[in-house]
Amino acid sequence: MIVKILDPSTTFKGVRYNTNKVDKDKGELMKVSGFGALQALQSLRPEDYVNYLEAQSAASKRTKYPQLHAVISCKGRSHNKQQLTAIAEQWLKGMGYGEQPYLLVFHKDTANNHIHVVSTRVDRDGKKINDSFEKIRAYEILNRIVGVDEKQEVDKNIEKALSYGFSTRAQFMMILEAQGYSLKLSDGVYQISRYGKRQGAVSLEQVDAKIGTFSKDIGRLAQLRAVFAKYRGQYDPAVVHVTTPLPGSRSSAPSGYTSAMAQMLSDKFGVQIIFHGKDGKPPYGYTVIDHSRKMVYKGKDLMPLAEFIAPSQDTPEISAKAETKVDRAEQNEKEQKSPSEETAIYTDHVQGTSEQWIPNIQIDISDDIDDEAIHGRNRRRKRKARTNTR
Repeated sequence: MIVKILDPSTTFKGVRYNTNKVDKDKGELMKVSGFGALQALQSLRPEDYVNYLEAQSAASKRTKYPQLHAVISCKGRSHNKQQLTAIAEQWLKGMGYGEQPYLLVFHKDTANNHIHVVSTRVDRDGKKINDSFEKIRAYEILNRIVGVDEKQEVDKNIEKALSYGFSTRAQFMMILEAQGYSLKLSDGVYQISRYGKRQGAVSLEQVDAKIGTFSKDIGRLAQLRAVFAKYRGQYDPAVVHVTTPLPGSRSSAPSGYTSAMAQMLSDKFGVQIIFHGKDGKPPYGYTVIDHSRKMVYKGKDLMPLAEFIAPSQDTPEISAKAETKVDRAEQNEKEQKSPSEETAIYTDHVQGTSEQWIPNIQIDISDDIDDEAIHGRNRRRKRKARTNTR
């Protein structure tokens, strides 16, 4: 489960954002609390809530950004609107907002149920609610509410990551980063952080020992090539930028890459595609994380990047032999897949944020670049530079 505190605001635009969702039948007002006599009135307008929040916030001249706007999101439909409402109420109490005026609005317009919280950071005495280490506390409180043991969880995920087959250190890092962790190598040990604090560690020696046992599954790669050939006419492999919808029909800056083909491979076969690129430019490589078989491959092991992202045009006929491989892959996936092991991308697009269970990871990994043209161009540049310095 994810909690996200959205960007600070001098106004209470979160109220209008959420009431618009309700008006469009994309959201449902689940609870109004702490608004005093205002709650006894009928036919309240968004401006009424905003005026109340602004009046209370005005008691603190030093609080520049009085709005609290947060989102609590679950994976898929694992929690319904009543469950999310109860969690949000407990979370607000834990964060010090239990007696504050607040709105809880459930959103049902994405693949993942989530609830928005809007309140003021100023209490009735004109004092600002404590926001020290706010983002860290937000997760600590949420995890406590839903019964997540952070230490136990990271130990389990490290063990799972080491059970994968991978050929580079960067690939090992990607397995954990796909679960929302960040890694930093220090004195021969990967320090692993999540929720804004250190959670665990794994030695470089363990990682390198695992790399030494790597062996490609040639049969599985052949299956995936056949899958690609079969479905490229239905799912366009052309890469598009991942952006986040913002208020006013705007979009955020690109935060990654995806394609219809990549989404299908994840949803249907448990195969995650991570494109590598910088600054919104076209990707220069990709990595394949086969969660179904617990293997990680350089993109070139599957096929060259240029072929993998070429727009769908004429779809070649798939051979009977390749069709059999696809059928076998689909059947295996049906037999192996369980609800607890699903690896589909978990993405909520809410105001000003993109929340992901398996995020789009943007890493500059030189030894994972699979486009030989890039290598060749880099070598030519180096030769040219050496010539110019002579």
